[in-house]
Amino acid sequence: MALDLSMPILIVDDYQAMVRIIRNLLHQLGFEDVDEAPDGPSALAKMREKKYALVISDWNMEPMSGYDLLREVRAEEAWRSIPFIMVTAESKTENVIAAKKAGVNNYIVKPFNAQTLKAKIEAVCGG
Repeated sequence: MALDLSMPILIVDDYQAMVRIIRNLLHQLGFEDVDEAPDGPSALAKMREKKYALVISDWNMEPMSGYDLLREVRAEEAWRSIPFIMVTAESKTENVIAAKKAGVNNYIVKPFNAQTLKAKIEAVCGG
């Protein structure tokens, strides 16, 4: 099954340069419906307004970490099955284990390229 390039994707990151990088990589891969949120609370607000097929979130954010956002998303019945990819600069084993336990679908360690991003999206969205 090919990836649905029209699926809506939400990028959550408090670092605008990283949002731009991920958005550009997604556009290179052919994804057009890409929204962004600067933090967890605004991501949750956007998710209440629109149904996303994928959430790509940074781990280290204020006031709500990507991990806390993941836990909020998994606690909500309607969002439980939305694929969630965590992006982080740290590949600490305990973070990976904690994210897995909280229901993350995949993990990307920065820096990464379009191929890595595509492989992760295919892994969680069936490509």
